[in-house]
Amino acid sequence: MSSIVTEQGILHYESIGRGQPIILLHGWINSWDVWREMMINLANTKRYRVYALDFWGFGDSAKASQTQSTTFQIESYVEMVNQFMDALGIQRAPIFGHSMGGTVALQMSLTYPERVEKVALVGSPIIGRSLHPFLQLAGYGSIAKLIWRYPIMLHSIMRVLLAKDSKKVRTMIFRDVQRTTIESFFRSIGDLRDTDLRNQLPTLDIPTLGIYGAKDKIVSPMNADLLKNGVKSIEIQVMNQSRHFPMTDEPEIFLKTVNGFLNNHNYSNGQVV
Repeated sequence: MSSIVTEQGILHYESIGRGQPIILLHGWINSWDVWREMMINLANTKRYRVYALDFWGFGDSAKASQTQSTTFQIESYVEMVNQFMDALGIQRAPIFGHSMGGTVALQMSLTYPERVEKVALVGSPIIGRSLHPFLQLAGYGSIAKLIWRYPIMLHSIMRVLLAKDSKKVRTMIFRDVQRTTIESFFRSIGDLRDTDLRNQLPTLDIPTLGIYGAKDKIVSPMNADLLKNGVKSIEIQVMNQSRHFPMTDEPEIFLKTVNGFLNNHNYSNGQVV
């Protein structure tokens, strides 16, 4: 377990491998562990030093801050990644993000393009209104407090949303939600709900990868079309048998796509083109 100290508290991260740095960002009510298998795979190539971060408010990072109203928001998480890179002396790196983490990675690419070599989004919203209606509602403090007061309500909703996901995914989410607080729970998803990066996409001049599950009910796969129509240098992979966690649902195609992107190959539906 590794960490750095920031003004907002401890920032926890895990790392493995040697070589070029790559930074991985997790999604809402999740943690670095969502990237475990990909970290091992990339490290085994002996080409990469892989870093997976816990956002403030999630995993093993700080759960409280003197500036809670802004700490658990997309812009603050961008600054968190920037602080992390400064602390570890990482000048520039590919940044991958799942769900909310992909939105942070995209905003990082728009705010600090000189620090991002490549960016990859996995099941990430370009517009917050593409989130499942429950996730949008969870961003309102009064609703979040009600859900938090009655954990059985949250668990019931999560069971419905994850009913068709693997046992591995369900176990991971139910574990990670126990490590969040009400502040990080509703402030982060509330800010994500109000996000709309469509107008900024044409300014992005960094190699970009979008991976979406065709059966994703958490974040609409229509976001893949927004990326395709808005970004100059873009590769899109829609995985037909995947939901919100394509790295778990179709790991072989997922890893092949990631490795192809890192090695500058162009993949379409799992095939080299």
